[in-house]
Amino acid sequence: MTSVARQVGYAVPVDIRAEFSELLADIEAEMQSVLAERDGHTRPLYEMLAYHLGLDADRARGKRIRPLLGLLAYQSLSGKYREALPGAAAVELGHNFSLVHDDIEDGDRERHHRPTLWAVWGIPLAINAGDAMFALSRLALYRLMDAEGFEERKLLDLMRIYDETCLALTEGQYLDITFEQRVDVSVDEYMEMIGKKTAALLAAAVQAGALLATGDQGTIEAYRQFGYDLGLAFQMADDVKGTFWESEDSGKPSAGDVRRRKKTLPLVWALQNAAPADVDRLRDIYRTGLRATDGLPAPDVETVMAPDEVDEVLAILDRSGARAHAEGEARRYRDRALAELAALPIPDERRIELEDLVQAIIRA
Repeated sequence: MTSVARQVGYAVPVDIRAEFSELLADIEAEMQSVLAERDGHTRPLYEMLAYHLGLDADRARGKRIRPLLGLLAYQSLSGKYREALPGAAAVELGHNFSLVHDDIEDGDRERHHRPTLWAVWGIPLAINAGDAMFALSRLALYRLMDAEGFEERKLLDLMRIYDETCLALTEGQYLDITFEQRVDVSVDEYMEMIGKKTAALLAAAVQAGALLATGDQGTIEAYRQFGYDLGLAFQMADDVKGTFWESEDSGKPSAGDVRRRKKTLPLVWALQNAAPADVDRLRDIYRTGLRATDGLPAPDVETVMAPDEVDEVLAILDRSGARAHAEGEARRYRDRALAELAALPIPDERRIELEDLVQAIIRA
């Protein structure tokens, strides 16, 4: 596929698993340890969780961006990272509890090129597994109490950040799901949705790492803002990728987000800014696949967009300037995050590590 990193102005691609191999190995070992604490007749439940996390074998798995950000934030201020590993595991487990539920809510049968949890074990067990993942993420946080140097009050502050972030995730998912029932989603509503669903967790991961390392509130807030703006840039770049990236096989846009009628930045911007006739046509095309309040389409409605309609939508997005706008916004928030990173009170070596991760995140 054509690299979205090039499209929105990012530079050298970074292989996360190669550059941060030691930290990633330690994060995954910590998660394995959390799962291994439970045994007995319910052990298959934890094997389900290991499957979803990609810990059951040498398989494709998530890049662990959020826990990496947290560890690098902590390390940039303290010069070490191992003490913060329980917090990193908590962040990744919390992120994945939301993904288990998202896959059910979105009807996605594949993640990381293999069947999703609910597609293998069914919806009831998958919902239960997601709930278990949430509980384990909270229990992982308690492991920080065994580490030296963390005051109890600081850990209470951390748990409050975690719970507020989980609530924000559910609010963001609420908005995202209700957008499926509408053809009048505004850019402001979209920004609130991605702020809660995507940026909030990246911001919290970075904020938590800083909180564990320092008591300076200004520094902690600066880290949080860096993570938040990075999260916005990441989601916008992901929207560009999901709409415009080209397939290696055909050389044509794969347009997965368009085919699934997702309300991405290019689409919602075009709904507000395209020519009136184009706006009307977009609404006609997207209205066909609207879901009911129970999340299900009408029995006689095809939710996947027809190929000729996909081509029509992409043409409208191009001529309206929606593609250029989305790329420009991703670039703008990227630059804001990098400027905030440049102002952090950390050694150059640590700053470079975080800059490398920024490049890798946008490339992801």
